[in-house]
Amino acid sequence: MWQGLIDLLANSINFFYNLSGNYGMAIILVTVAIRLILLPLTWSQSKSMRKMQLLQPEIKKLQEKYKNDKQKINEETMKLWKENNVNPAAGCLPFLVQLPVLWAFFIALREFDFIGAANFLWIQDLSLADPLYLLPILAGLTTYWQTKMTTSSSADSSQQWMVYLMPVFIAWISTQFPAGLSLYWVTSNLFSIAQQYGIMYGERGETA
Repeated sequence: MWQGLIDLLANSINFFYNLSGNYGMAIILVTVAIRLILLPLTWSQSKSMRKMQLLQPEIKKLQEKYKNDKQKINEETMKLWKENNVNPAAGCLPFLVQLPVLWAFFIALREFDFIGAANFLWIQDLSLADPLYLLPILAGLTTYWQTKMTTSSSADSSQQWMVYLMPVFIAWISTQFPAGLSLYWVTSNLFSIAQQYGIMYGERGETA
């Protein structure tokens, strides 16, 4: 099954390469195709995370009101989530689903038999790390943008730290991976950002 996923991704890259004539564009198109397949799942996740973000001020009030009673805080928080149809575990599932795809993409690119030039823009070989570190920088910036959009300004310090820590980690690890994988990550982030803006635009339409 694992090898089947790797082969499917490699075949998909070749399919889109035959359409576009460029491996960079092929990776972008494969990424968009993956995100469209996962869209029902990730859209639900994003909406749930957006609701949690909007409820953070209320949760902050509960924490202040019951600061000496952790059990009461948990009970009232769960009650608040239930009243607003929020599932705090919903945000984990899409990420867990994407992890095997990310790892399979890494292996597929590492073992990929390019039938043409593997260059894209300034990158000479998408199977190697970006020598100019531009994609890792973009990976870090888009991760920051995406994380910032889904983190409330009233979130606790541990969540605020993640806004800065995760992008740095992603940027660093992207310097170690094939540029094609970084391109996948950047494209996926941009898709998520556009999706989040779509949800926010929908909220404005509902309240108008």
